[in-house]
Amino acid sequence: MNHQPFEEWLLDDKHLNPAEKRELDLHLRTCSRCTSLAEVELELRSAPVTAPAAGFTLRFQQRLAAQKVAERRRRLWGTIILVAGGVGLLGWLLAPFLFAFLAAPVEWVTAGIGYFLFVLTSLQALTEVVAVLVRMATDFIPPYVWMVIASALAGLGLLWTVSIWQFSRTPQGVTA
Repeated sequence: MNHQPFEEWLLDDKHLNPAEKRELDLHLRTCSRCTSLAEVELELRSAPVTAPAAGFTLRFQQRLAAQKVAERRRRLWGTIILVAGGVGLLGWLLAPFLFAFLAAPVEWVTAGIGYFLFVLTSLQALTEVVAVLVRMATDFIPPYVWMVIASALAGLGLLWTVSIWQFSRTPQGVTA
């Protein structure tokens, strides 16, 4: 026997139309399984709801607050351990360079100045190359393509702004 629609009608809290109600009553007269299900449902609905013990909400709120404090404490200690480990690892990796710098600081200063000058001249050369390419591109690319490029960049900027806004907004909810 197919009990599916009758079980759903018995277990759902929705109101039945007269035809469904009549069909369910006819089925309950012939099916002992669905009749027992209806009786259990009636018993469960008629059972009295027990009130919580005195002070339950206060105890629950205190326990929840204690759990939040413990979670914050665990997070703080985890962060401290992570930062200390990172500083230790960074110190371990940089120790040879620091000892070499302290042994001969003049060599490191001259190497640093040389590296800075190399980066500066490389950036100047790169800006010259970009300037030449831009001057050439303006002659080859028609104006409507520039509008498409500008629109695409504006769309990407808007997408970036919205995503940053979504990630940085604070969640709304109950805080303790």
